[in-house]
Amino acid sequence: MSKVAKDEIYSWVGSQEDFVDEINIHKIKHIVLGRFGGNSSAGQYKNEDGCIVWINEELKYEFVVLLDAHQTAESAELVIFTIHSIKEEIKKILTFSPRKSFDCLSKLLLSTFESSSFKEACKNVQGETAFLCVVRKDKFLWWFSVGDCILHLNHPELSDLNEYQQNHRSFYEWIGKVNTFELEVPCFSTGTKELRQGRTHLFLTTDGLVECPNVNFINPIELFKPFKKLNNEDSVWNLLDEIKENNVRDSTTIVSWFVDIDKESSQSSK
Repeated sequence: MSKVAKDEIYSWVGSQEDFVDEINIHKIKHIVLGRFGGNSSAGQYKNEDGCIVWINEELKYEFVVLLDAHQTAESAELVIFTIHSIKEEIKKILTFSPRKSFDCLSKLLLSTFESSSFKEACKNVQGETAFLCVVRKDKFLWWFSVGDCILHLNHPELSDLNEYQQNHRSFYEWIGKVNTFELEVPCFSTGTKELRQGRTHLFLTTDGLVECPNVNFINPIELFKPFKKLNNEDSVWNLLDEIKENNVRDSTTIVSWFVDIDKESSQSSK
């Protein structure tokens, strides 16, 4: 009888534990989750970020959701609850080939977010959230993005060409009280990427990191500098400590991990 692949599952929302004035580093297998709730001295008193991390090493995938809500964390709580309600469907989808997985997952998220029950639930929350879902399966990356959370990747062949950010950071898009899925044409973006052979660094963050005063983390070259000298955990801590020292108010959540791809990647014709 074949061994059943075990999923590592973790979720959190800032209303559970806000990490105001506190840097928190948490490891989920090879993924590092870094959280800083902002400085109370700058006026911060709550954290409305959230995340989901699912890992299955046997099936070679990571499923990550990053949320950045405002006004209250209710919209992030609703999205996390909704994703967990379709967990078994998602897990089944992620057993398929990468192409079929991404196609089916996109359809499932759209049908879920456009359902009358979900849209009705959104009307009853205070505030709204940005939403970024990222899946790495085998040598491919897929994302579904509403709003302004950021997905970077760092690989020598791509950084030599100054390619880091993958999703389009889009403002005035949310899920919640103000809901893109209530529009005549819902606004969001999706994408796929073939990962290069070798080691790729995948890095997701909410906007507190890049909008902190007196730092230049809007530039991914600066953002990735600590990782050249330090390990993943210490580098994420270093980034959060720097924004803490610069008295950032907004909360920041980071999800960071490395993937080693042994398969050859596409090259141009000679």
